[in-house]
Amino acid sequence: MKMKKIQVFAVLLAALTLAGCGKKKQTTDIIVEKQEAPKPSGPISMQGYTQTQDVQWLGKDYQVEARRIPDKSLPMVKDEIGQKFVDNSITIRVMRADGSVFFDQTFTKAAFEQYLDEDYRNTGILEGLVFDKVDGTNLVFAASVCHPQTDEYIPLVLTVSNFGKVDIKLDDELDTSSGSSDTNIRNQEEEDGV
Repeated sequence: MKMKKIQVFAVLLAALTLAGCGKKKQTTDIIVEKQEAPKPSGPISMQGYTQTQDVQWLGKDYQVEARRIPDKSLPMVKDEIGQKFVDNSITIRVMRADGSVFFDQTFTKAAFEQYLDEDYRNTGILEGLVFDKVDGTNLVFAASVCHPQTDEYIPLVLTVSNFGKVDIKLDDELDTSSGSSDTNIRNQEEEDGV
């Protein structure tokens, strides 16, 4: 009987040993903590700025100012997660040396709509409008409408003629400071107009 107990004990020990050394059941389940999608915060505004530059134009001194402000009176745009962004308005002001104002106009994204596709009309904001250069009888400004907080934008060129006429077109040149493709540049021999 003692022998029988030893045999039963040996069999149990062997069974436990084999059970402990057996392979664990492998599973292809991947356990990942569920992450919530980012929730939109309150409306986001770009910082305002003012760029002022003294320029020589048609032999006279002028001061050109571009001022961007987040404009809560404009319709807000939303990105793909519903985050709201405040659009901007940008005022261009050109003053003569005596302080009198030659040109003063405020621009919003609406001024550039004919150059924007439906996506940029709905989800883009007026990002920038800054003085670039004097080109003959025109003051040339670089403008952009962007998707907020991305590197995606539509580059545009806005010119103000010596008669105060505004012309807008897509910027088809990578570097707006090298040459000009503007077909509306007037001959320098025309009247000053300013």
